[in-house]
Amino acid sequence: MKALSDCASRHRRPACGALMGLLLAMPIASAQGQPAPPGADKSITTRTLEAGAKALQRNSPLGPMHIYLVGFHPMKDHPERQMIAHHHCRQVNEDFAQCVLFDSNTRTANLTGIEYIISGRIFETLPAAERAFWHPHNAEILSGQLVAPGIPEVAEKALMKNKMNSYGKTWHVWDTGASGQGGDALPLGAPMLAWSFNHDGEVKPELVEQRDRAMGVSTADKRRRRADLQPLARPQSGVDDLKPAFPQAQAIPGVVDRKSSPAPASGPRR
Repeated sequence: MKALSDCASRHRRPACGALMGLLLAMPIASAQGQPAPPGADKSITTRTLEAGAKALQRNSPLGPMHIYLVGFHPMKDHPERQMIAHHHCRQVNEDFAQCVLFDSNTRTANLTGIEYIISGRIFETLPAAERAFWHPHNAEILSGQLVAPGIPEVAEKALMKNKMNSYGKTWHVWDTGASGQGGDALPLGAPMLAWSFNHDGEVKPELVEQRDRAMGVSTADKRRRRADLQPLARPQSGVDDLKPAFPQAQAIPGVVDRKSSPAPASGPRR
């Protein structure tokens, strides 16, 4: 733990940068179970091929995906379908990141979807029809729902600050039921467009409790610590898209739908 504290206070040192990369990639035990898809056990031939590929095929695009985030996703057309999403992401440049999604962070996790993340600046260049696919992120950050487990608080805060006013386009291809609800043994049906929770009272409390317990974090504490990020929040598109499904939901301070804010947005454009 002392090494983490030292790295947090001297983050410009190359050695600390390497340590941070290792921490971001480090698995953290999760309490979620993963359903096993039907199929025969791996044969000796398959295991041999895997071993050979691991030894010889080292140029993997998964290598740079060392940013680990955990949050919650409702399906936009069926917001009662909610799940915990484990993101492994690569920051391609300052305005664009790409992530693969899993139902846990264990070696037996199932691949459940993908997410692309863009800055607010890039979002503004999209056609109006395309914007309907991109969910806002400010509520996830300010509410404490989105976390980056295993890294020092100062590093997580900087990461979240960098993602303020950003948007995500997320497709889930498999509802495994790992979040405690009925799922499928295989990835069945059409991909589902996921959304973000943008008001208090939308995400199921039991999901938050499950995630916090498994990750050893406190959503409420994260929310308190991120209150100073509120001035950075600009009105975003899509904040009220799920409002009809959650009529009793309450506003999160700093989270505003652009349709409700006719005045020009203030604050830095990211």
